[in-house]
Amino acid sequence: MEQAVSTNHVFFNRELSWIDFNERVLEEGLRQDMLPLDRFRYLSIVSSNFDEFFMIRVAAMKRAYQGRTGGSPPDPAGLSYEDQLKVGIAKIRSIIHRQYTCLEEEIFPALAQGGLELLRPKVYTSFHWDYLSSFFMREIYPLLTPLRIKATEALPSIESFWLYGAFLLAPASAEESPGIDRISIIQIPPVLDRIIWLPQHRQTNETGTEEKSSWALLEDLVLCFGAALYPGYQVKEQMLFTINRDADFSVDEKRDEDFIEAMEEVLESRGKSMAVRMVFSPGSQRLKGELAHRLLLDEEDLYEVNGPLNLGGLLELVKAPGFDQLRESPWSIYENPAFTDLSVDLSLWDRIRQKDVLLHLPYQSFDPVIRFFQAAAYDPQVISIKTALYRTSGQSPIVKALEEAALKGKQVTAVVELKARFDEERNISWANRLEKAGVIVIYGLSRLKVHAKVSLVIRRENDRIKRYVHLSTGNYNDKTAKLYEDIGIFTARDEIAFDAGLLFNMITGYSVIQSMQKLVIAPTSLKHRLLDLIDRETKRSHQDYPGRIMVKMNALADIDMIQALYRASAAGVKVLLNIRGICMLVPGLPGLSEHIRVVSIIDHYLEHSRIFYFANGGAEELFLSSADWMPRNLERRVELMFPVLQEDLRRQVLGILEAYFQDNCQAWILGSDGVWRRSLDGEKPYRVQTVLLAHAREIAEHPWASREEFIVRRSPPGE
Repeated sequence: MEQAVSTNHVFFNRELSWIDFNERVLEEGLRQDMLPLDRFRYLSIVSSNFDEFFMIRVAAMKRAYQGRTGGSPPDPAGLSYEDQLKVGIAKIRSIIHRQYTCLEEEIFPALAQGGLELLRPKVYTSFHWDYLSSFFMREIYPLLTPLRIKATEALPSIESFWLYGAFLLAPASAEESPGIDRISIIQIPPVLDRIIWLPQHRQTNETGTEEKSSWALLEDLVLCFGAALYPGYQVKEQMLFTINRDADFSVDEKRDEDFIEAMEEVLESRGKSMAVRMVFSPGSQRLKGELAHRLLLDEEDLYEVNGPLNLGGLLELVKAPGFDQLRESPWSIYENPAFTDLSVDLSLWDRIRQKDVLLHLPYQSFDPVIRFFQAAAYDPQVISIKTALYRTSGQSPIVKALEEAALKGKQVTAVVELKARFDEERNISWANRLEKAGVIVIYGLSRLKVHAKVSLVIRRENDRIKRYVHLSTGNYNDKTAKLYEDIGIFTARDEIAFDAGLLFNMITGYSVIQSMQKLVIAPTSLKHRLLDLIDRETKRSHQDYPGRIMVKMNALADIDMIQALYRASAAGVKVLLNIRGICMLVPGLPGLSEHIRVVSIIDHYLEHSRIFYFANGGAEELFLSSADWMPRNLERRVELMFPVLQEDLRRQVLGILEAYFQDNCQAWILGSDGVWRRSLDGEKPYRVQTVLLAHAREIAEHPWASREEFIVRRSPPGE
């Protein structure tokens, strides 16, 4: 996994680094010591990630490359748009080839051996043909709409992500326009399940007789029986395809009076925007060429795959009931004991007033966050709720609680970020619901995405106002809270509550930038504060007492931040970076970054929390944040960084952070040559996610037995 050599070796290329991240995800799927459904999940994630990459990053590079007239390279690593596209596409093709080779030669055979067999048309028996033909005519045929493609007519609407069947037709009768072929496409209905379960059958082998389950693909049935939609024509050739269109659009933010309408226009324009990639099945060079020509795609934009298209759309297979032997047992999610002993005499508000409470998802349940909103909705002493919602689930219990609170006459304010990419339509839907219930809905800020995750509940207690705050590194999404690793804190500290109130005032009204006591926000002060913290560590570092910085986040791509870390390393500061995805910093360069170590963890849960630690000469400071160190987060979004102030929670979070640099099972180490290598150091296996899971279990089972202490080695390896 090596990046292209650049003309400026002090930075790695952003796009190639992101592709490297997906290769690390792929490597998990290639592991033969992993169960087949778990391997399939990783391969599916790679496909979904590449869809988004083409729609956003490749589309932007193509537009920039096509409209560029010269000048300096746009990339700090020195690569031109042309070089980035050339090298990046070559790497992606290599990944896709390995992905589908593994799928066809290892994963599908392993699933079949385990009793879960994918049947493709070439192996259908007469029973399968009869059963599926009947199923097609009964359940699928009525929903299909064949669309003609003629050179003299505009293409019918072809949407990103959706699957299509393409057919090359010839008149069945020689009397009808002999020698003239027709092309038609059929959209595979997204309302139907792609997995078609076949009746179970018994299979006899050397171990005896067993029940075996088989499944077929919806799109295979459309190809096999689609001729029924073209009476009077014969199908000469056929294939499946899907496309990615340019989705890198910005809304016209000057249209404050009809912002939702402006966003809906953006969503509509995505359906007609430039196509940037077509993925297709083997079967017809003629159809491939005709579609590519009509979609204005070059050969480099075409990706033939020998297997199911759009693997991300088959993730339901991973959860298929009855096949526990083909996947890892579900990981337990534990309750935080701070919220398990609540009663009439000890309310949720009492608990938060007593002390700050930390929630580590998904090792601990998301339920306390839901209860926080539900309690606020039904508590007669609560008079106001304010929250910033970036992404949430379709049937969110939090949205329901906000609706209920507004219907009960409470003042409820929700900052809804309509510009949350690919969640715009969903956010518009539940924003409309909230408004109908009486919620004050604020649609973000002009030219800034509100990415901060913060909620404020105002309660009247004994003739005074008391405020309760929830701060988090991740979204208010009850679905992803079971998959993404994040950290949140409940607090009733007056200084933090005051700052949270100022933040909402700045978002919802007219307010000059005000200084805050504890919270740090982007784009006004976060970047400056982080640079100051790094600079302070650099100045205080001494040969005998070197400074220390530890950071965990998803991406590092801000040049100013990278250069500050280089200065710190040159001054002897030990810098430990846990970067899940993009990393443009080059570690291990003599005199520049030799004291910097970069680690990436790819494992069962998606690493998502952002944790920043600065030794500060012994007066340690520890922060959590919604922001990665990227220009968009630090300069073009409303983000939040908040300190961990309570001593027991500081020790817990510091222990969590240190544990990430001890992993020798799921960790990858970045070299100065751009190669990511598995970390296999250590006599005993250390897998950080299972350590964190065990810690959550210990807290749940023994809530008062020194649960503040996180038992890990205090000094990371190499120090």
